[in-house]
Amino acid sequence: MYGNIEYSRVLTKTATFTTLIALGGWISIAIPFLPLVPFTLQTLFILLAAVVMKRYAVLPVGLFILLGLCNLPIFHNGTAGIGVLLGPTGGYIIGFLPAALIAGLFLEKRSVYAGIAGVALASLIIYAFGSAWLALSTGMPFAAAVMIGVIPYIPGDILKAAAALIIGKRVA
Repeated sequence: MYGNIEYSRVLTKTATFTTLIALGGWISIAIPFLPLVPFTLQTLFILLAAVVMKRYAVLPVGLFILLGLCNLPIFHNGTAGIGVLLGPTGGYIIGFLPAALIAGLFLEKRSVYAGIAGVALASLIIYAFGSAWLALSTGMPFAAAVMIGVIPYIPGDILKAAAALIIGKRVA
């Protein structure tokens, strides 16, 4: 691939966004009455990757998950390994992958409305995977998992989605 500038750009963006997603997991706020699911900036960087890289946003997200499975402490608060994916937050992490793909595909349409729909749908995908796994892994009813793992995070995720669209349009 010597001399292929587009390949080099994708490789550089993949490394950059993988790092940013990992750093976003270190920027974590535990909500006292919601101990199972921390508030992190990972979704901001996943959505930002989708805005900048479009469908190729699955590369940094997939690499992030793979590195975490290889016991590199890059999941939220420096956790790592299969145990994290099998724990209560594992569904959210797995949901990052289809969310990045869907957002990226919508953002390829280069329409403001498609971009907004893409990041909204990506957030819904993360919520769906996360709350389904939260309910399954803890034995709580699905409605309770949504109340704990979705509802309190909606305002922050709206801000992160808007920030990703605004910053991504400037960077891309």
